Amino acid sequence: MTIPESGCYMDNETSCLPCTPEEEKRVVDELTKEAESNLKEGNLYYVLSNRWYMDWLRYTGQDTGDNMFGHFIGPLSCNGVDSKTPIRRPGQIDNSHLLLDGSDVDGIDLDMHRTLEERRDYVLVPQEIWKKFHDWYKGGPALPRKLISHGVAHKSYSVEVYPLSLKLTDSRDDKKYIIRISKKESVRALYNKVCSLLDLDPEKVGIWDNFNGRKHKLLTVSDEDLEEACLQIDQDILLEVQSEGFHSSRSGMDSTGNELALVAVDPPSTSTSIAGGPAVSNSNGYSSGFGYNIIKGNGLNLPFTTADDGNDILSSVKKCGGGGLAGLQNLGNTCFMNSALQCLIHTPPLVEYFLQDYTEEINKQNPLGLHGELAIAFGELLRKIWSSGRAPIAPRAFKGKLARFAPQFSGYNQHDSQELLAFLLDGLHEDLNRVKKKPYIQAKDANGRPDWKVANECWQNHKARNDSVIVDVCQGQYKSTLVCPSCSKISVTFDPFMYLSLPLPSTVTRSMTITILYGDGGALPMPFTVSVLKHGCVKDLIQALSDGPDGCCLKSDEKLLLAEVDDHHIHRYLDNPYEQLSSIKDDDHIVAYRVPKVPEKLTRLEIIFRSKQKCMSDISNGADSELLGTPLVSCFADGLLTGADIQPLAHKMLVPLMRTTSASPSNQVQTNAASGDAMELEEAFNGDSSPFHLWLTDEKGTSCHPIDNARVFEQGQTVRVLLEWSDRVRELYDVSYIENLPEVYKTTGYIAKKNKHEAVSLFSCLEAFLKEEPLGPDDMWYCPACKEHRQATKKLDLWRLPEILVFHLKRFSYSRYLKNKLDTFVNFPVRNLDISKYVMSKDDPPQSHVYELYAISNHYGGLGGGHYSAYAKLEGDKWYHFDDSHVSSVSEDEIKTSAAYVLFYRRVEKPVSVVGDASNI
Repeated sequence: MTIPESGCYMDNETSCLPCTPEEEKRVVDELTKEAESNLKEGNLYYVLSNRWYMDWLRYTGQDTGDNMFGHFIGPLSCNGVDSKTPIRRPGQIDNSHLLLDGSDVDGIDLDMHRTLEERRDYVLVPQEIWKKFHDWYKGGPALPRKLISHGVAHKSYSVEVYPLSLKLTDSRDDKKYIIRISKKESVRALYNKVCSLLDLDPEKVGIWDNFNGRKHKLLTVSDEDLEEACLQIDQDILLEVQSEGFHSSRSGMDSTGNELALVAVDPPSTSTSIAGGPAVSNSNGYSSGFGYNIIKGNGLNLPFTTADDGNDILSSVKKCGGGGLAGLQNLGNTCFMNSALQCLIHTPPLVEYFLQDYTEEINKQNPLGLHGELAIAFGELLRKIWSSGRAPIAPRAFKGKLARFAPQFSGYNQHDSQELLAFLLDGLHEDLNRVKKKPYIQAKDANGRPDWKVANECWQNHKARNDSVIVDVCQGQYKSTLVCPSCSKISVTFDPFMYLSLPLPSTVTRSMTITILYGDGGALPMPFTVSVLKHGCVKDLIQALSDGPDGCCLKSDEKLLLAEVDDHHIHRYLDNPYEQLSSIKDDDHIVAYRVPKVPEKLTRLEIIFRSKQKCMSDISNGADSELLGTPLVSCFADGLLTGADIQPLAHKMLVPLMRTTSASPSNQVQTNAASGDAMELEEAFNGDSSPFHLWLTDEKGTSCHPIDNARVFEQGQTVRVLLEWSDRVRELYDVSYIENLPEVYKTTGYIAKKNKHEAVSLFSCLEAFLKEEPLGPDDMWYCPACKEHRQATKKLDLWRLPEILVFHLKRFSYSRYLKNKLDTFVNFPVRNLDISKYVMSKDDPPQSHVYELYAISNHYGGLGGGHYSAYAKLEGDKWYHFDDSHVSSVSEDEIKTSAAYVLFYRRVEKPVSVVGDASNI
C-alpha cells in the first residue's frame, strides 16, 4: 500500500513541511491496520518514547486516557479533545531517556527485569509508522526490535523489547562482557557472536551455562534457541578456550563437518535411576530417571536400590525426613510461579504420586496435552525439592517448558499465581490422562430424572474421557441450575471443577443510597441506604428498598420504578429486573418512584424542570436548556391519559414541595394539600391562576410543543412535559428537595479505613458464590424452549467434593471504570472446615466433608506491583514460609493474613478437636 505524502515535501533532504494533524492521523491509522493484518515472526517494531507519543496523540486530537503503555499502538480513536483548543506540534522524537547510557541503542534502561514493566515509558510502533514519524519529526535514536512467536500448539506474538543480557566471563583473564542477543536466537548464533566479538576459533571455544556462578552444563552448538536452553535474562555464562587438541565434537561436528547427535555433558541417564540404581526403560520410551541424576549429593543418604521398587524416594523421604524445605530462586518476577509451585509441590497426594514411578501414565498422544513434557518437568522439580535438603533450586528448566507451552507466562512480567495454578492443574491432567482415546459421548438432558441419577451419569461420562491423578484428588462436581426468565424453562447440569473462585464480601455486599419519590405527591423525597449484593441485580435492589429492614415499607398495591438521573433528566429506566447492579456506578444518582402496581402497562407522566432564563423560541430552536432539579414521575392507571389530565396531575405531584408560609393563593393550596382534595387543588390553580406552564418536550427537555387537552396518549407511553421554574413558582415551592441528590455511594476516609480492616468469613464468601444470580449480558444462555438467547438466572450447588479442595479468593476486580485489589481479611479455619451443609448429595459410601488447611498462596501489595509467597505445612504440623529462595518456620497463628489469595485444603476423615478455630468463623 502506498500512502500519499500529502502536504509534505523534502527540501535538500533535511526538512519536511508538516502534514495537517488530520492527515497524520489518517496515515498512521491506515499503516496500523495494515501491520495488524500481516503479523509474522521477524517483523520489525520500533520502541518509541511514550512522552513524545502522548504529545502526538494530543496534537492530532486523540484520546490519551486509555493508552496502554508498553504495547502495540492500535487503530486510534478521535474523541475527548476540544478541536477549538490549539495544541502545539510535538518537537523531535527523543528516545534518549530509554537508553542505558545515552548512547547504547542495543540496551534499554529496564533496570533489567525488576522494574522495567512498571515504568512502561514506551510504546511500540510498526516499522512503517516509525519511518513516517521520523520523516515528519526527525530525532531518535532508532530502537528496532523484532516480533517473536511463543508457544507450540497455540502461537502468540510479542515484540522482544528486552533481549537477553548475558554476562560473559572469559576464564582466561576473568574479563567481563555483556552479550545482548534475542532469546529466540540459537545456541549456534551465541557461539558465533562471542567468537566474532573476541576473534576466536569456534573449534576451540566452549560456553558454559554458569547460572549463579556455578557451571551447570556446556552449551552444545545446535539450532536449539536460547530460551529452550534455559538461559535467563541477566545471567552468567562462562567462556573457556581450549588449547590445541580440543576435540571438534565439543561444537557438535565431526571431523568431516557433519553434525553429530547431541551428547549430554552430564552423566548419561541410562546409568542410574531416579533412586540411584539401574534405570529401567518403559513402553513410553522414557527412562525412569527422566534424564536427571537428582539424588546424588542430596544429603539424604538414600539406599542404592533397583527401580523395581517404585517407593524408593517416597519411603526414604518419609524415613529420613527433612525433604520439601528447598526454596525456589526468583528468575525475574517469577515469585507468582514459585508461590503456586510450592503449594502444589506440598500437596500430599501429588507428592506421593510424583515421588513414585509415574512414567507409565504419561500420555504423549493427547492432543490437548503437552506431550508429557509439563508433567515430566513438574515431576523433576518436585523430586528435587523433596530430595535436595534446604539448598534453593532454580526452576529454570520448568520455566522453559512453561514458556514453551504457555506463552502467556513467558518473559519476565508479573502474573497471577491462580491463573498459573489453573493452567498447571489442567496441563498436568492432560499429560497424565490415562484415557488414550477419548470416546464420544452425547450429553443428555435431565428430563425430570432424579438429581443423583443425572449426577452419577455425568460423572461417569466425565471419567470416561478424563482419568488422571488430578481428577482423582483435585476434581469435584457441582450442580448448575438455569431458569429462563421468559418461559421458566429449567435446565440442570452437573459439571466438574478443580477450584472454587469465591467473591469477597466487600465485593459481595454493596451499600447503595437511593432517593425515593412519591409519584402521587404523597410525601417529600427521602433517601434510603440499603445493603445489596454487588453481583446482584435490579430485582435485589428493589426488594431491599421495598421490604428490607432499611427500606421504605412499600404498600401491597405499590411498586418501585427505578431510574438513573443524569444532568437533571432521566438518563434511563432500570426496567429489566435482571440487569446487574455492576452497571450502576458509585457516583451515579439513582431514584425510585412509588407508583401503582397494576397488571397492565402504565402510562408514565414525566415532569422535567427548567429555569426560566431563556425564551421559548430558544428551546424550540434546539438551544441548550438550563434544566434543574430531579424529574418527577407519576403513572396513570385509571383509563387513558389525556392532555387535560396533565395539569392537575402536575399540581398534585408538586404538593409536597409547597412552602408552609407563602402568599395567596399558596395558603389555600397548602390547605388543599393537607386535605388531599384533588378537586379543590385543581380549582385553586384553574385558568391563569396557575403559577407555571407546561409544554410537551423530549427526554432531555430540548424542545417544546403546546399541550392539546383533547389528545389521548397511548397506554404504556412515556409522556414528557417541561415545567418552567419561574420566580413565582420559586416563591411557592421549595426546590431544594429535588436538588443535590445523594450519590449511590460516597466514600469517606473514615469508612474506607473501617472497611479495610473488617474481617469476613470464608463461609460468607462460599454462600455468595452459591447464591442465585442472573447471567451477564455477555454470557446469555440459549433456551431450548424459547429458541432464543436469554439472560437466565443461575444457581450453583456443591454436589461432589474432591480430596483436595482449593479456594481462590477473588481479590482482584476489573471493570471498565475501575481496577482494584481488595485487602479484606478473610477469616478462614485452619482445621475443621466443615462444609457439609453446602453439599446437596448423599454420598454412598458416605464421604467426609471436613477439611484441613495445608497451603496458602499469598499476594502482598497492589495492582501496580506486588509480591507472592507461600505458606505450606509439612509433616508434624509444622508451618513454613516459602518466600522465593528464603524458607523460614512460622507459627500457625501467623498464617492468617489479609494477603491470603489461594487456600489449599485436604479432606480429613475425622475432625480434630481444636478450641477456638472453626467455631469463631
